[in-house]
Amino acid sequence: MMPGAARRLVETAPGIVLETFEAGAGPPVILLHGFPELAYSWRHQLRPLTEAGFRVILPNQRGYGASSAPHAIEAYDLESLAADVAALVRRANAGPAVVIGHDWGAPVAWHTALRYPQLVRAVGSLSVPHARRPGRPPLELMREAAGPDCIHYIDYFQQPGLAEAEFEADVRASLAGFYWSISGDAPPEERFRPIPRGGRFIDAFAPPATLPAWLPETDLQVYVDAFTASGFRGGLNWYRNVDRNWARSADLADAVVRQPALFITGSRDPARNPPAIDRLRDVVPGLRVFAILQGCGHWTQQERPAEVTALLLEFLRSLES
Repeated sequence: MMPGAARRLVETAPGIVLETFEAGAGPPVILLHGFPELAYSWRHQLRPLTEAGFRVILPNQRGYGASSAPHAIEAYDLESLAADVAALVRRANAGPAVVIGHDWGAPVAWHTALRYPQLVRAVGSLSVPHARRPGRPPLELMREAAGPDCIHYIDYFQQPGLAEAEFEADVRASLAGFYWSISGDAPPEERFRPIPRGGRFIDAFAPPATLPAWLPETDLQVYVDAFTASGFRGGLNWYRNVDRNWARSADLADAVVRQPALFITGSRDPARNPPAIDRLRDVVPGLRVFAILQGCGHWTQQERPAEVTALLLEFLRSLES
């Protein structure tokens, strides 16, 4: 479901078909969603970008919507996900594309820019900045950061089936609670809480008494219907590749993103990673648009659609000048 866009099924690899939504004509712009979201998360940006003269391509990535959801965990590593995006660019047959991702879509966008520089004209991300490859495996660092009494949520996700069962027991409550808990609107007492060792991920948040204005019931229902049909295994498998991604990217340890770039985050976004933001220009010297939206949480393009759209258009127009 994406009003104003044509739905297409695109084969990106043997046995892998992505559900995409496309509209407009002109230079291609690929927008990548995160977890637990869909291409639908970019609904507010579709029409303004097409009216500005761009061809917008919104895929449901592996494991989401009606796209392929292979069972194997390793099918969701960054190499495979970036290869999907490269296949979409080639299929567009319109020259290199602008690739921008939110949340998990962010590392996919950055990785695509590094692995396929000839296919990525410009790159950007919302919420998650690009960062240098750490010197040790990510899970090791996360476990140290969590300490002896808590478990990092990504570490919690490593056991197949555990978080799936919690999310799927009540899809609406799970999604509404998770969206709310890391949004800019949630008060301190209702924000995502640390997971005590031996506790459950699903108990780290609760649905709000009233949905925020940026997530009306009709929009929430789109996500509920999609995840009721697909389940959560595909999206959670992305997290189960964090160490595999690290191991397979040793050759990119000192890589620098050379394309023109954009970064947008919210001041209340728990994923914004201030140390990485402070060093962003070291690894992304072509950063042209940089913005921290005050009071905004994690769901950037949904919480602040007009501001995000304006920044995207500023960035895209800078590429034409």
